[in-house]
Amino acid sequence: MVHSEKVPKILSLFLFLSVLIFFLGACSNPIHSKPISPARNEKKKASLTDFNGKWKIPISIPEGEFYKISGWISEDQVLYITNHEQTSNVYHYNLLSGKSVLVYKSDHPIVTVQISPSKRYILIQSSPSTYEGVVTVINTKGSEIWKQSIAAYELAFEWNPYNDSEILVSKFNEDWTFKMMLVDLKGSPKASDISLPQPFNKWIDKETLAYINWDNTNPSLFAPLMIKELGDEKEKTISPAVFQFTAFRHLLLTITVNEQDKSKAIYSFYDKEKRPISTFTIPQLTTYSDWLVPFNDYNDKKQEFISFRPLKSTEFDSYTEGYQLVSYDLKKGSSKLILGALKNEPLNFSPSGEACLYGNSFEKVIDLKAKKIYELIKNESK
Repeated sequence: MVHSEKVPKILSLFLFLSVLIFFLGACSNPIHSKPISPARNEKKKASLTDFNGKWKIPISIPEGEFYKISGWISEDQVLYITNHEQTSNVYHYNLLSGKSVLVYKSDHPIVTVQISPSKRYILIQSSPSTYEGVVTVINTKGSEIWKQSIAAYELAFEWNPYNDSEILVSKFNEDWTFKMMLVDLKGSPKASDISLPQPFNKWIDKETLAYINWDNTNPSLFAPLMIKELGDEKEKTISPAVFQFTAFRHLLLTITVNEQDKSKAIYSFYDKEKRPISTFTIPQLTTYSDWLVPFNDYNDKKQEFISFRPLKSTEFDSYTEGYQLVSYDLKKGSSKLILGALKNEPLNFSPSGEACLYGNSFEKVIDLKAKKIYELIKNESK
């Protein structure tokens, strides 16, 4: 029998939704940042056909209407989605040649596309109806690996970065009760029902998951961060009270609040052995029920964490000063300002860490060395 949890209170539902939106990314050796003064918006009106002297942008859409860029396939290739009436297409775009290649065509609108950590697989979720999701996994050439129709109101996916032949799937009903399944792409691909106490999990090694153990009967802004091996009922507490966390390959990030100064959020990083390696604080912006966590990403190759940070602590609804884009070198314990006066929107490092997709649809790219922002999609309103 698959484990199912009911969410009895409206606040619990809100917490679940908040975590879903965020997921659907004090230790030793602290990072000391120099005070950063409010920076002007440093976006440059550079030639859109000359990113680092070689990239051909903006992208010319072959058919339909641009929906979103899904991420990097390689250092010089991105994946993007277009919509045409009730159908959707998935394309590779080569930034060097300026050519788009169709890799998948869906007869139904595509909800999401996720690229596996190794860039070998692409997961595509299409939506024939409100209560059905068709999940298809292909390789980068477009060949189908696995496909299944899943009855659910909402779906969430978590690739295993240590074995990306495995995908954890959370299936939600309309009342936000949930069931879990594990997809294994090796050999003859299959999906198996599994039991987990929480729906939002992150892989922290090949067979171990981490999750915040929310108490649905007593809603709170904080809860323990737990780890659990697949197939083992034993749980272990990693941190007694966090309100957000994420896991990158060989790196765990927890976000808590400074007990002495609740206007500051504490970002704590742990290595693969769960040992603390660095920490820093940023100003907090309060929302209706908790705190805003600015968008961020991590590049394993450079051991660099990048995040937006507000200039001061205040209420989110009244904050108008914009956000600084700051990079943190976790190895050296240093930080630097990249750009200022930007909007808080999603970020996605390129494999090398030299560039970053940016925007709600990843419609822009940041040259992190040159500190320039380029449009990847032509704005027809200009």
